[in-house]
Amino acid sequence: MSYHRRESTLDTKKSARDTEDERRSLAHSIYYGAGGMMALWAAKESIQVSVIFKGMAADQVALASIEVDLNEIPEGQTKTYEWRGKPIFVKHRTKNEIAREKAVNVSELRHAEHDDQRVKKDEWLVVLGVCSHLGCVPTVNAGDYGGYFCPCHGSHFDSSGRIRRGPAPLNLEVPPYTFKDDHTVVIG
Repeated sequence: MSYHRRESTLDTKKSARDTEDERRSLAHSIYYGAGGMMALWAAKESIQVSVIFKGMAADQVALASIEVDLNEIPEGQTKTYEWRGKPIFVKHRTKNEIAREKAVNVSELRHAEHDDQRVKKDEWLVVLGVCSHLGCVPTVNAGDYGGYFCPCHGSHFDSSGRIRRGPAPLNLEVPPYTFKDDHTVVIG
């Protein structure tokens, strides 16, 4: 039987605790080596994922900004475009809608924003078509306030994209946009 034992354990005067370091060194080396390799692999994966995530796909780069021809949108109508994978509502507002939205008492709104803070030109509203409640796409030219209605949970938005009734906590988001000229808006 002693043939199979380590030399360090043959001495009966030594306790097992005294020879433990020598016996366990191989196991510790294996554990630490495997742990180190797993840590290096995890670091490599996280770096790769972050680099890939930061680099946009070619189709997304192409959609980083879009140009909208405003001549295509008749007064009182809204057209939907796609920007960065999300719907964008571009609304050509009527004079009645503009007057109605400017007359709203801002203190009565859940997310208080005056109409002038949401538009760059009174007749054009540009908003992200995603409800701030749970991310549904609202129905255009609907609801009790003549703007947008989210059929998922019943949020009503006015024609300035402000929440007026329902569970949505915030107004429809206004994306970054500029007017290239009187007939073209660049979103993004």
